[in-house]
Order: sequence, then structure tokens, then C-alpha cells
Amino acid sequence: MSSGEQQPLPPQPRPLIKPTFTEKQATELVRRIFGLEVSRLRSLPSYDDQNFHVAAASFPGTGESSGDFVLKIINAEDSQNSDLVEVQTQIMMFLSGEGFPLPTPHLTQDGKVMSLETVDTGFCTQTFVVRLLSYLPGKTVATLPVTPPVLYDIGQMAAKLDKTLAEKFQHPLIKSLHRGEFIWNLSNVPLLKKYLYALGKSEYLDAVKQVIEQFQVNVIPKLSLFRSCKYFYLVMMRSLLIFL
Repeated sequence: MSSGEQQPLPPQPRPLIKPTFTEKQATELVRRIFGLEVSRLRSLPSYDDQNFHVAAASFPGTGESSGDFVLKIINAEDSQNSDLVEVQTQIMMFLSGEGFPLPTPHLTQDGKVMSLETVDTGFCTQTFVVRLLSYLPGKTVATLPVTPPVLYDIGQMAAKLDKTLAEKFQHPLIKSLHRGEFIWNLSNVPLLKKYLYALGKSEYLDAVKQVIEQFQVNVIPKLSLFRSCKYFYLVMMRSLLIFL
């Protein structure tokens, strides 16, 4: 590149969309929205959302169940898409009923599967979807060694999930799952180029570039030859896949 040419600027960071609730605030949410008394609470790893592992007991005389839950506070961007969150929640409930090991929502005190909470973040006012999900004990895929049997089991589970949804699940808002530039959709791998700047001078930068380039050259032209999963990557890829 000649000295007169300008280097392309990296994309500007998005406004803060990940919730930043404190443990005290999270405890209050569980008490106020779901009517449960928190005995223990700890933060869990997350991407755009905020998750807490909650051990809770019911208030005397309420008839509510006690146990372990995950308090999931959806990021500000997805929280604006109530149709998306509604369909995702209904899919979780449906698949649980079909025998898949998926979390299900604990109802709010007024009988709903989620609550909309508006808070002042100090910079602006944001609204977040809050759900309390059943806790599934087990190991996440990230903690397991990458072996052929593990990869086979993951692929088999993904196929069963997609097949069950494609054959049995119906919902009037199902189209909300189809987001054009959803970066967790493998067909959108080339979109990751604009995030390469985040790697800085990482030792993995060249390898990541090569993977994206090879995908664009060798896979994108042949995408039409592959049968795409109808639902799995849209719903499960980021937040629901747990290897038990």
C-alpha cells in the first residue's frame, strides 16, 4: 500500500449492550420478580448476556419451589427484539418436553416466562429481558478435550435438535430467528474480517485470517450444495449447547 493511501479504520465499537448488574442487584431481581430468597449467587461466564448461578429458597407460605437456577439477563440489543426472545424461550420449553436436556423458565410472580427491566446505567437508560432458568449440572463443551467421540456426540445432538424442530415445532414468530448478519451463522464467516483488529498482534492472527480466506474461497461458492440446519445454529449455538 502506498504512503498516500489510507489504512481502513476498524469498525467502531458498539454501544455497551452487555448488562452489568452487581450481585446485590441480581439478588434483588430474583426476590422481586420471582419471589425467591437467594442463599447463594455467583457470576457465570457469558458473551453478550449476563448470567448468574442462583441457589434459592422459597419464601414461607408462597408455595414456590426452591433449588438451583440460572438468572439470565439478556443483552440490551436482543432485549429490544421481544419476538426473538419469545421464540427462543418457547423452543427451549418445547425441546425439554421432547426429552432434550435444556433449561426451562421459572415463571415470574405474575405468571410470565420473562420480565422487562428498565435501568439507568449511568450513561443511558436501557431495558433488559430477565429470565430465571432451571440449572443443568454438567460440563460445558469448552472444558472438554476435543476428541472424535466428543465431536461426534455434539454433531449427533445438533442433528437431533434440528430434526425435531423442523418436523414438530411451529410458531407464528419463527421468522424472527432468521437474522441476516448473525455472526454465529457459519455462512457469515466472511463477516468476521471486520473484527480481526480485535486480535491485535496475537500469535493466532495469521491462522484466523487463513481460515476465513479458505472458507470464503472453498466453502462459500459451494454453500448451495449443503443442506442447512433450519433452526439449530439460530437458537442453540451461542447459549444453549451444554454437553452433559
